[in-house]
Amino acid sequence: QVKSDLLAMSSATIDRLLKPIKSQCPKRLCGTKPGSLLKKHIPIKTDQWNESQPGFFEADTVAHCGQSLMGDFAWSITITDICTGWTENRAVWGKGERGVLEQIKNIEQHLPFPILGFDSDNGNEFLNWHLVRHFQERDNPVQFTRSRPYQKNDNAHVEQKNWTHVRQLLGYHRIENQACIELMNDLYSNECSLLRNYFYPTIKLIDKQRINAKIIKRYEKIPKTPYQRVMESAHVDQVTKDKLTGIFNTLDPFELNAVIKNKLQRIFALVDLQLRGRNVAI
Repeated sequence: QVKSDLLAMSSATIDRLLKPIKSQCPKRLCGTKPGSLLKKHIPIKTDQWNESQPGFFEADTVAHCGQSLMGDFAWSITITDICTGWTENRAVWGKGERGVLEQIKNIEQHLPFPILGFDSDNGNEFLNWHLVRHFQERDNPVQFTRSRPYQKNDNAHVEQKNWTHVRQLLGYHRIENQACIELMNDLYSNECSLLRNYFYPTIKLIDKQRINAKIIKRYEKIPKTPYQRVMESAHVDQVTKDKLTGIFNTLDPFELNAVIKNKLQRIFALVDLQLRGRNVAI
């Protein structure tokens, strides 16, 4: 009887019955505002990078806007290396070009290897002269490219990290207390970076074949952490590897996880107080 009733239901009836449930679920909003000024100067990445060498990154931003893009709120910047999976996050207030550039510079200082390629979406936080000059006006210019408009799969690596490294950590809350930015960056650059890059393994796609209408994918048999992939890379010098090993030997994943929980409590306490309309100062 249940099966018969479901098959007899019209789409309008389904929408009407599910409306109360859908209203409780947060809607995913797109905060990407196309930057058309530099599209002719920044090419779309059509050729494949040397993904066996660390240094080729995908970049994206995540809006901590709740269910409204109105007003000012926090954004998270995510960049991930295609070869090793090494990922760094930083928080900015709004998507100002200078603020994004400042955090990208900060990320570069914390990376175990230099940036060789930088591929982003078409948002104006990336497609601007500040970032172009930053990558091009150096002794070894960085290959700066962009994805195709409305093609999320072009940046599939970083889109995945947006979920695992940002949404699973901070959820879909609206973060409109500017005092949270410093706390978020403290969390991102320390415990989160150490825990995820040194202890969270991933499985990489080795091969993908299309046979008629079926796509067959082959993955690595043994998961590896970004740290392990960096240690196995012939493109990373031994001095850097020794430094990373020294850091790894001092880390305790359970302790890192406990610190992350404590810092998240402070961030969400500020978020809750902001929602109540109270001014908070640290």
